[in-house]
Amino acid sequence: MSKIAPTAIVYSNVNIGNDVIIEDHCIIGIETPNAKNKVTNIGSGSIIRAGTFIYQGNEIGKNFQSGNKVNIREDNIIEDNVSVGTLSVIEHNTKICKGTRIHSQVFIPEFSLLEENSWLGPNVVLTNAKYPKHRDAKMNLDGPKIRTNVKIGANSTILPGIEIGTGSLIGAGSVITKNVKDGEVIAGNPGKKIKNVDY
Repeated sequence: MSKIAPTAIVYSNVNIGNDVIIEDHCIIGIETPNAKNKVTNIGSGSIIRAGTFIYQGNEIGKNFQSGNKVNIREDNIIEDNVSVGTLSVIEHNTKICKGTRIHSQVFIPEFSLLEENSWLGPNVVLTNAKYPKHRDAKMNLDGPKIRTNVKIGANSTILPGIEIGTGSLIGAGSVITKNVKDGEVIAGNPGKKIKNVDY
């Protein structure tokens, strides 16, 4: 049986699995023009902590966890066993695959892909606009592609359209301006290869 705090608001377009906890002052199923009348699904065993806002049209898997005051926009796919830390923001039309860990104050923009078991440290920022405020900027958004088992250290910035290869490690505070190959260790501003990951 799920437990929903009396101060939480859950709209009628939301399906909630078994044993879900929704804490105080959460709002689940917020309507937007882009996702009007779409259903949001929250998987069994999820914990949605106080102050989290989740918009319409999200497909959220089992054992999801949010920190406090997480904001998740519309039309995302979030698979099983994903956690999103306090004050993080996930924009619309992203895909976050199973086992991904997103720490506090992370920003995930539209059209980003995070594959299985990705790990993003605190204050990581992904970007998707190559030419901000250009008249065609919105038509050319391109979120980063974070492949399986990537680890991105705290305070790193990933530029639009960048692909971070499977098993790579991005050092804290790095700015990634070029694609990263599988298994590389990258650090610095701009990010440069240090070595290969030692498995």
